[in-house]
Amino acid sequence: MRLHLITVGEPKLAYARSGWDEYEKRLRRYHKLQVSRVAGKTQPAESEAIRRAAGRAPLVLLDPRGRQYSSEDLSAYLDAQALGGHGELALAIGGPDGHTDDLRAGAHALWSLGLLTLPHDLAMLVMVEALYRAATISAGEPYHRG
Repeated sequence: MRLHLITVGEPKLAYARSGWDEYEKRLRRYHKLQVSRVAGKTQPAESEAIRRAAGRAPLVLLDPRGRQYSSEDLSAYLDAQALGGHGELALAIGGPDGHTDDLRAGAHALWSLGLLTLPHDLAMLVMVEALYRAATISAGEPYHRG
């Protein structure tokens, strides 16, 4: 399955940039991957840029109102999307103010990384690592040890 990762901006801190690069490289072994960095001066502009970048792909928004997944559950969710005929899934992290209600209402799903508020750079890193971990679980590889 093709994963389209959409972020408002890119990691600015060295640790996050390095981690993103590492896990993006690893994730490419399991999925066709596209990364889009979008911008906007306002929350509505950012949300519209995300909508345009996602195109026709089902859109999963990282949002605190969303469902929290264990690593195994995320792996099963991604597998189910692939088996359900979705050739592509767009996953998006918004800007500092999050997503608009309109974008959330039209999303395929909402995914929460947890109850903690994470810095933007760290949220991007956690997302890409979680996707990589889910891919290794689906492949039956030992990266994930529970």
